[in-house]
Amino acid sequence: MRNIVAASLVAVCGVLACAPAEAQMVPPFKGNDTGGIIAFAMAQHIDARQLAVDHCARYGKVVKFLAVQAQEGGYISFACRWVPYGAAERPLVTRY
Repeated sequence: MRNIVAASLVAVCGVLACAPAEAQMVPPFKGNDTGGIIAFAMAQHIDARQLAVDHCARYGKVVKFLAVQAQEGGYISFACRWVPYGAAERPLVTRY
């Protein structure tokens, strides 16, 4: 009985050791009502500022850019803030 358990344990460990390790896939644009990130590679091909403004305007907020990692694999991070006091209207969403 011990031989069967030991053989099963070795087989399971062998299968797990041979399986490739995978990282989680992160989309090039990800955000919610508090902010988000834009992949730097995507930002080189599109207008990242307008993408962030449109995203935050969907929640009735304005965008504030926080940081830029200008390298391969880097991200542009932004926060969605409430409209400042004294603003006459809500932010506009661009429609194409």
